[in-house]
Amino acid sequence: MKLDLSTLPRQVRVVEVGPRDGLQNEKVRVPTEQKIHFIRLLAEAGYSEIEVTSFVSPRAIPQLSDASEVMTGLRDLPAALRLTALVPNLKGMERALAAGLRSVAVFTAASDSFTRHNINATVAESLAQFRPVLALAQREGVRVRGYISTVFGCPYEGRVDPRRVLAVALELLEMGVAELSLGDTIGVATPNQVVEVLDLLLNEGGIPLERLAVHFHDTRGTALANVLAALQMGVSCVDSSAGGLGGCPYAPGASGNLATEDLLYLLHGMGIETGVSLEQVVRATRFIATVLDHPPTSKYYLAATAQTPCSES
Repeated sequence: MKLDLSTLPRQVRVVEVGPRDGLQNEKVRVPTEQKIHFIRLLAEAGYSEIEVTSFVSPRAIPQLSDASEVMTGLRDLPAALRLTALVPNLKGMERALAAGLRSVAVFTAASDSFTRHNINATVAESLAQFRPVLALAQREGVRVRGYISTVFGCPYEGRVDPRRVLAVALELLEMGVAELSLGDTIGVATPNQVVEVLDLLLNEGGIPLERLAVHFHDTRGTALANVLAALQMGVSCVDSSAGGLGGCPYAPGASGNLATEDLLYLLHGMGIETGVSLEQVVRATRFIATVLDHPPTSKYYLAATAQTPCSES
């Protein structure tokens, strides 16, 4: 019996979030120059989009307090590579524009408890804060991506009603967000939940497939299974983090993001094109691993480097 892969997309856009979502939760302070070199190594892998930093308050996330300096060090990267940064509010947006960003991301959640712990606001209040950000982005011709956290479960409220996700998604799209990334912030989703949420957004919400991306954490080992479910629903954009770095500082117990290496191995093995070099991502992860105080969690990376010294120039 042959597995039918005909319904899967032939090409998937992989959005690399390691430099921002991956590093923001690291205990070891990563020097600016190492961040820049890490991003440059990733850029050589062939991505079309890399999320490089966040213009949040330095007090909130000290690891990313050098956002402007990181952007200065990346100014000569090819224009075809979209560099994105997270902005929490209008002040962050203004800093991002001053640093030369032409693509930003805003973030909210589908549960009030999470946004209160994260940004000290309800979901409705967070959405209200985005309106001037989106208005400025439209005036400046800047693309905006929207993250929705806790789509499949909240560390404080448990299961999240998919209709809450739909309501937040529609409001973000109404504001002018170009793409929605659906986040399994604490890694509780299973494939049936992925299908349920996507079915609601696509069919009842009427949201076009090309406006949706998925962002899974592998806390319970279901991230790749969830990716496959999303692909079967037609989604063709997946977020991942080199080495499986990251987590969420506001979600207790949430382990790293889906590892880019593991995702690429799956996609390439199924004949799905990404344009991203698996070997070059391993090289980038090998470099950043020398800076951190723990090994990467990517299963492919650990297998590929089992006999290889952990060093990079």
